[in-house]
Amino acid sequence: MLGMVAGLALAGSAFAQKTEEKALRIFCWSEYVPQGVIKAFTKETGIKVSVENYASNEEMLAKLVSGGGAYDLIQPSEYVIEALIKDRRLEALDKDQIPNLKHIGSDFLDLGFDKGNRYSVPWMAGTVGIVVNTAKVKDPVTGFSDLFQEKYKGRIVVLDDGREIVSWALASLGMGPNEINKKTLAKAREVLVKWLPLVKVYDSDSPKTALINGDVDLGVVWSGEGAILVAQNKKFRWVVPKEGTHLFIDSLAIPKGAKHPGNAHQFINFILRPDISKMISDEFPYTNPNLEAQKLLSKEQLANPASFPSAEEMKRLEVFRDIGGMASSIDELITDLKAQ
Repeated sequence: MLGMVAGLALAGSAFAQKTEEKALRIFCWSEYVPQGVIKAFTKETGIKVSVENYASNEEMLAKLVSGGGAYDLIQPSEYVIEALIKDRRLEALDKDQIPNLKHIGSDFLDLGFDKGNRYSVPWMAGTVGIVVNTAKVKDPVTGFSDLFQEKYKGRIVVLDDGREIVSWALASLGMGPNEINKKTLAKAREVLVKWLPLVKVYDSDSPKTALINGDVDLGVVWSGEGAILVAQNKKFRWVVPKEGTHLFIDSLAIPKGAKHPGNAHQFINFILRPDISKMISDEFPYTNPNLEAQKLLSKEQLANPASFPSAEEMKRLEVFRDIGGMASSIDELITDLKAQ
């Protein structure tokens, strides 16, 4: 996915020894880091935090690779972490400075994309699923094939994310999200050429907005957005697609050459505190991997089906893996289909 970059990771002790200015620059997903958390961190540490947002992993990668920003922390998803590790674009973490890592559940640690969590620490996990406004949609919608029907043309919102969109088409064909090559992309294209003309809104920042405003009646959204909709109004129903869908794990990582790695470690340890992690869940109700923070959540939060999938639903979820150069092929495919 990325070109190899030479250079050795800083030793963990160097993070602690170097005197840093009280500054931290974070490049993260939109609607994912509460302002209250930023303010609490600054109040406690004196470190001034600046935040820049992106709407997709690919947007983040493009800017990181081009050198268009000297960031201290980024918030990549699992398959991007894998690619960044391969290309030596991340600093190894000093676990001695992150004692609160002990609060993260074992289900979210030591996964294939970063064995031993040498380079990343889980922020939040989540899924991609379907939200249906049952006041407007009476027929059952249990998966992607039910959603992308001619009768719903002009009534659908989806994530503006090529990798996600292709994975839905593959799922409808009985294939996994990582079975991506020229042959499977050609098959996905045959599906998407029928599906995408039905879409009214593409939005990865806040797909729930179109549903709240009544601009659309159903769509494919992030689970945190779905959780907010379900909690706000019972007319909204959350569906984990029967064909299977993406289980994402978004993490914090330190880019190679970060100017304030010590401050970055402080922030990582800070957000792993149960009380701070709860603040994140209160505002952005994704699946919280912090077991101690889960104990602080309300019964309503824990019962929200979008925030915490059932054991049966978990069987239908799969993480994305790095697909190398096929990522650009996906971008070309989606760009071409949108232009038609």
